[in-house]
Amino acid sequence: MPANRFYNSFDSDTLNPRPSSQGEYRNAFQIDRDRIIHSSAFRRLQNKTQVFLSGEYDFYRTRLTHSIEVAQIGRSICAYLAHQRDLLDEDFYIDPDLVECACLSHDLGHPPFGHTGERTLHRVMQPYGGFEGNAQTLRILTETLFNEGREGMNPSRAVLDGVLKYKTLQAEVPTAKNHYLYNDQERWLDFTLGGQSFPPELTPGKIRNQFRSIECQIMDWADDTAYSLNDIADGIHAGFINVARLEQWASGQTLDETDTTHIQKLCAAIREGRVERKLNSAIGRYIRAARLVPDSTFLSSMTRRHQFRLEIDPVMQAQSRLNKKIAFELVFKSPQLQQLDYKADFILTRLFEVLRDRYIEQDKENTLHLMPATLEAEIAKAPDASTRARLVCDWVASMTDSFAFRTYRRLFDADFGSITDFV
Repeated sequence: MPANRFYNSFDSDTLNPRPSSQGEYRNAFQIDRDRIIHSSAFRRLQNKTQVFLSGEYDFYRTRLTHSIEVAQIGRSICAYLAHQRDLLDEDFYIDPDLVECACLSHDLGHPPFGHTGERTLHRVMQPYGGFEGNAQTLRILTETLFNEGREGMNPSRAVLDGVLKYKTLQAEVPTAKNHYLYNDQERWLDFTLGGQSFPPELTPGKIRNQFRSIECQIMDWADDTAYSLNDIADGIHAGFINVARLEQWASGQTLDETDTTHIQKLCAAIREGRVERKLNSAIGRYIRAARLVPDSTFLSSMTRRHQFRLEIDPVMQAQSRLNKKIAFELVFKSPQLQQLDYKADFILTRLFEVLRDRYIEQDKENTLHLMPATLEAEIAKAPDASTRARLVCDWVASMTDSFAFRTYRRLFDADFGSITDFV
């Protein structure tokens, strides 16, 4: 294949030099993608909540299956854009391996129990710098991906830019509940931007967070596509969404003709038992709704990744928002899931409180060994409470749903656990 002129050394640079392996046949983005796939952080996504608690039923999506679906959609968007050939060519194209890497990585930082877990950890970590899923993903990639010591994978600049949906530091938006980076990640943000400062018009918060590379935009639309369609599918299979509930919900909404037609077709698919076929075929329409258009930003002179933006058909964007609203109001706000959210919040809060007293605030009379020895040793060397809290939070956030449940029961359930129970 001819060399891809879309990228240059700025895109493949890493913060620290990478040793070169003799006979290496992969480019920097393929190496990053492969390292993600073979990491324990990626494997743990198989037991982390997407919509329903993992393990409830075999066919519901987990964070892992969701990430794989997002990666497939992301690669397909790349192929579709390349096929248009108005701005791209066979030697000038958006790298599908780079986009796949961003898609596979995008949920690595999510804690157990989905967005409920993220909100809980943000609340309990408030005195120590907060918790944010995207920031935690960056922390995993750059600091904790490999278990042998504090070591990330030293990702390439383009991969970091493809994953970083948010580019605002927590100190710049101290009251924000999400969509920020940890303050100590500024050096990685600075590296991603090539040392360039944000122009004044890109103010911290929502405006700055909309500044994204073309690969990040593709990843974000692929993510929107996957969960706006697949959360609906899982909700229907689980019985939360049926014709009667959907029609009743629609009767209380202000819907235009397009929205009404979409809901009527969804109801027909439910009646006829062809939900998977309808929603899977819609993925193709979402992919074809994307169009590449020229753009110019303060990084355009350094990389072609900031010379284009992804434009999405407004009709498909509106349909995506409608699907997400249906899933939120009929599934996520249902008493069944809200009860599980309450339980998840309770479990993570209790776990963190025990670990906070033992390791963060360092109760002198509590010398119990509650965490792995290597982490305890690292916490003992930490210079302050905030650093200790971040290390504790890393461990809690890395837990799968089932491991969090088991850890809680070992600590608080008198009838659970034994001296031989180590996992």
